[in-house]
Amino acid sequence: MNFFFVLNGKTIKQILLICMASFFTAWFLFLGNMIQVPVFSAKDGPKAVYKGEKDIALTFNIGWGDEKAEPILDALKKYNVKSATFFLSGSWAERHPDLVNRIVKEGYEIGILGYEYKDYTELEEEKVRQDIANAQTAFKKLNVNNIQLLRSPTGHFDAKTLKIAQRYGYTVVHWSIDSKDWTNPGIKVITENVAKAKKGDIILLHASDSAKQTEKALPYILDSLKDYKLVTVSEMIANANTKTSEIK
Repeated sequence: MNFFFVLNGKTIKQILLICMASFFTAWFLFLGNMIQVPVFSAKDGPKAVYKGEKDIALTFNIGWGDEKAEPILDALKKYNVKSATFFLSGSWAERHPDLVNRIVKEGYEIGILGYEYKDYTELEEEKVRQDIANAQTAFKKLNVNNIQLLRSPTGHFDAKTLKIAQRYGYTVVHWSIDSKDWTNPGIKVITENVAKAKKGDIILLHASDSAKQTEKALPYILDSLKDYKLVTVSEMIANANTKTSEIK
């Protein structure tokens, strides 16, 4: 009987722990839907934007490659897309000054995607600062000034990253819709992923060479978003309240 009682007690304890975990998870999700919880921010600290209040922001990451950026710019021009935000790594920008110049001349916004493709959450604070500083220097040499946005190269960041970015005067930008175009799942899947977007969403796309299907998916993506106004991330931040998520 004693053996049976101990075993049953463990089972009850496990059930209680599961119930408590489920309750707090449900409560957190509920709060996230009810109020603007700072989920990508340290409490009372700098925040990272991942969603706005209205309109749609197309964002393109470019970290490496020589082939895909220009065709994507050609497609945006062909379909008369006037507003988009390109997050460029400093090392890529140095190697492609003509494309950087074209992005600026065609009226698109530029944000920093670090300098090298490194996970900021795995780097010491000094290394993160140096990477951002190197990117900053690269863009200044290209006469691209007044950049206000930064996206962590791998998409991973923490409170440390947010504080460093704030010291440099940058707003960290994440995304609310991932097209997953970098996995090359097919034009249909990319389009379906983006078609889930609602007003206020920031969409992640890529113009690096690893994203081989983005250019061909663009006409379908743009058609799926035809009922929305496309804006830059800065325009979205300026014209509406933005949402953020909490960093633990």
